[in-house]
Amino acid sequence: MYLFRRGPGRVDPAEARERTLAPGGSVLLDVREAHEWAAGRAPGAVHLPLAALAAGAALPAPARGRPLVVICRSGNRSRRAAELLAARGSAAVDVTGGMLAWARAGLPVVDGRGNGGTIA
Repeated sequence: MYLFRRGPGRVDPAEARERTLAPGGSVLLDVREAHEWAAGRAPGAVHLPLAALAAGAALPAPARGRPLVVICRSGNRSRRAAELLAARGSAAVDVTGGMLAWARAGLPVVDGRGNGGTIA
């Protein structure tokens, strides 16, 4: 029996932003549902809902072969997605607290038109 379960790492929103802004850095992969994505997301994020990922969908082209920082609303779905991705051989970490923590940290949230977005 394992007392501690090892899995993909976790980063806070500030570290996530830093990793995704670095030249050649990580891709921010948002695994929320389409309506959540439409309401507001981090600039530059790419979208793949957890349900599609769990069903075996391929990563979006910009995310292939790159380190991934996975985010959802609160951090639960992104944790599961990071585990799935790691099992498939991807370098993936998830964001603690998700988009809620991202917004609380004062990091940008935009809608599909680039205007101020909200966390659904």
